[in-house]
Order: sequence, then structure tokens, then C-alpha cells
Amino acid sequence: MADERLRLMAVHAHPDDESSKGAATLARYVDEGVDVLVVSCTGGERGDVLNPRYGREITDLDEMRAVRREEMAAAAAALGIRQTWLGFVDSGLPEGDPLPPLPGGCFALQPLEVAAAPLVALVREFRPHVMTTYDETGGYPHPDHVMCHRVSVEAFAAAADPERYRGTGEPWSVRKLYYDHGFSLSRMRAVHDALTAAGLESPFGDWIDSRAAREIPERPVTTRIACADWFDRRDAALRAHATQIDPEGWFFAAPRGLERQVWPWEEFELAETRVPVKLPEDDLFAGVRVLVEGR
Repeated sequence: MADERLRLMAVHAHPDDESSKGAATLARYVDEGVDVLVVSCTGGERGDVLNPRYGREITDLDEMRAVRREEMAAAAAALGIRQTWLGFVDSGLPEGDPLPPLPGGCFALQPLEVAAAPLVALVREFRPHVMTTYDETGGYPHPDHVMCHRVSVEAFAAAADPERYRGTGEPWSVRKLYYDHGFSLSRMRAVHDALTAAGLESPFGDWIDSRAAREIPERPVTTRIACADWFDRRDAALRAHATQIDPEGWFFAAPRGLERQVWPWEEFELAETRVPVKLPEDDLFAGVRVLVEGR
């Protein structure tokens, strides 16, 4: 098996999630020769225009889907990754008390085996050594993020079992599954403290002090990937999602020199492994390289 190319699959709910959660890590691995595939579960067609500088609203689902496909292609080019669509329809983020029902046919309402089947097929086709996705909370309570977690965990478990999802390809055993820490209160605190110490305005102060922040449990960090040299690629990918990302918004509030000093990495949580590991790690492929590359 030595000399086979390493492969990484990152499973996300919507286009733009790949750019805000672990994107610099993806770009680093691309430059190291890893074959990286991003899977977008939905088309993001029920997303609002969140960038006040975008200039217009988009209310038609087909138009939003087309726009977000173009944005995703630009982001993929910035990161150097491959990308594909799982083919489900965005569930939208329900708001109100009580919450309204989700729209019929959306991703979050699919039976688990229906939603997981195309991902199992992709895993068996692409044969990733490592997968990344969200934890059981979805990172934040969007129904598509929670469903993304469920289908990813299902695919990780099922793709190796020849008795499950028959007709979707030859079984493949992914070696490791990680949850990415796209939202990190620790990072926010570190950057906030560095900004205020430098006499700069921080966009994180009110949030850090809020009740909502205090109620978010800190997830265990098992793996830190040093990727400061790829922050510019991450930022270019973020800006490519012009309907979603304000180029003058909080994503870009910290000067990159400061960010490199106080938080030069991205964090992950090892959820499942089929190879021996020693924690903490600094490589998503720790324990896998010896099997694939002979080292």
C-alpha cells in the first residue's frame, strides 16, 4: 500500500462552510500533495444574503442555488481543492417561537439512510483515509449541520461494511474521523485579548460576555494543525462567497500578523480512529502515513 496518495474528505452542510471551518488546513494539505475533496450536502439555496455590501437580495431558490454554485467554484479554486455536491436541498434556519416546521423535502427531513446513501457511495469511490465533519451539535443549531453530522458518522461506519448500502460500490474503511472546531470560544478569547492589548477594537467582546457564549460547552481539542501560512488562501475562499461573507466583517477583524502570533492553527477533535494514535496530534494523518506512504 506504500506510495499511495493520501486522501482527505471534508463533509459540510452548505457552500461557504468549507471556507469558514478548517479551510487553511485544507489548503496546507493540498500543497503537501494530499488529494482533498469537499462534499457540500446542500446547495445553500435557502440562505439569506448576509453581506450588506452584496448590493441586492436574492429570493428565488433556483437563482440562489446558481449563484452559490459559482461562489463555491471560486472558493474551491482559491483553496486548490476538489468539490462535489451531495444533491440535497437546504433546510433553511427556522426562526420564531414556536419554531415553524421545516420545508418539505429538505435535507434535514430526509430519512438517515436516504441522506447517507450518496455519501457512502462517495466514500467508496474516493476512498478517503481521513474524514472531517461537525460534532453532534452541528457546531451551531442549524438543522442541516446536525444532519451533516449524522450522515457523516453513518457513512464512516457503514462504508466499510459490505452488508450495508449494497450497490453503492466496494467497501472502504476510512481510518480516522474528525470534528472540525469552526466555532472556538477559546480562539475568540485569545484574539479578543490580543486586539484589546494592542489598543484595537474587538468585535468579540459582547459575544464572549454573553449568556449564549457561557452556555456553549468547550469541546475537547485533540489535534492542532499549524496553518498560518495558508490564512491568505482561506481569506480568498471566504471572500469568494460574496453573498454570505462581508469583506469588512468580523472574519477579517484581526490583523493577520496578530492572528499568526496568537492563533496560528486550526483545531480538530478526533472522534473515531481505526489506527493507533498518540494524543495530542499535529497531523490529521498521524498513524495513517505509515500505512499509506510507508513512513
